Amino acid sequence: MAGGGRPPAPRTPVTVVAGFLGSGKTTHINAALRHPALEGSLVVVNEFGEVGLDHALIETSSDAVILLENGCLCCTVFGDLIGTLNAVYHRRAAGEIAFERVLIETSGMADPAPVVQAFLSDPTLEGLYRLGALVTVVDAVNGEATLVDHDVAVRQVAIADTILLTKTDLASADQRASLGAVLARLNPRAPVVAAPFAPVDLARILAWQGYDPAQGAVQAARWLTALDTAGAPADDAHGHHHHRHMSIGSLSFVREAPMPRRALELLLDGIERNLGPGLLRLKAIVTVEEEAAGPAVIHGVQHLLHNVQWLDRWPFPDRHSRFVIIAAGIDTGALGEMVALLERMADRSARLTGAALSAAGPSAPVPAA
Repeated sequence: MAGGGRPPAPRTPVTVVAGFLGSGKTTHINAALRHPALEGSLVVVNEFGEVGLDHALIETSSDAVILLENGCLCCTVFGDLIGTLNAVYHRRAAGEIAFERVLIETSGMADPAPVVQAFLSDPTLEGLYRLGALVTVVDAVNGEATLVDHDVAVRQVAIADTILLTKTDLASADQRASLGAVLARLNPRAPVVAAPFAPVDLARILAWQGYDPAQGAVQAARWLTALDTAGAPADDAHGHHHHRHMSIGSLSFVREAPMPRRALELLLDGIERNLGPGLLRLKAIVTVEEEAAGPAVIHGVQHLLHNVQWLDRWPFPDRHSRFVIIAAGIDTGALGEMVALLERMADRSARLTGAALSAAGPSAPVPAA
């Protein structure tokens, strides 16, 4: 398990807004920016194509709009985006611009996972920014067909913290109900907020700062949205189990007993190795057997797990460990079986290692990992 210190100083929050082509991202970002809750926002717009237009449609009280037009953000994220965010941070430090948060509007064809990875892996962004909300915009009229035809749209939905459902006035009741069932199956933990949106509500969704280790346990509890009540929905009455969209496994579980540090390390390593890029998101708050001060907070996207951070106190009164795992290319049942097997293997290996070390005595050398 990667090491990590106690909660660091606050960093600038970044909200990522994803959504397939024509879902209404620009329109609703524009509406939200008029609300005082989003004052001081720097907007980064990524467009796929030779001529950028969306940035010209975004109205702000300042000129804090940046266009990335060298291709799809998921392809250029480790170049253009990281370079841009580093540059504007230093421009702010020099007094040239001012902003309190960043809103990134990805292109309609972008997979948001690499964008999230940038904030978990790049050492320069690590000290300057932190990931806030992941918001996905879905068109109520065309959304279900888009999810059938485009895997990237499925990934956009599966990774979201909140789903904004647009064009509901143009969709029939059957369309809304059918799409709602599909969204619940792909991401049972993300609340779905339907248009029309009150400006204050939309602004609050985009301004949510996500899990901030500097603010301790309160935000950490919200970060694991509805974990205790969410489940994997069964096939709905419309029979949408036959849809051709990519399989998404969504798993949540609670463990009452503290986990040995070594068992947690082995479990995370096994999940990372077995799911690889298919690991869309992993979120966990874990009570570690050897750590009395507070639980570990773990955040992962694709094959990358962020350094473990620690809370000073538990966000839940029961002190149980909680996990959320969302993966592509595997259904929920198979994902649950795989994780259960990895967990048994990790716990057995950790216990055997601990017993061997205890039997050898304190002077025995520690075996190499």
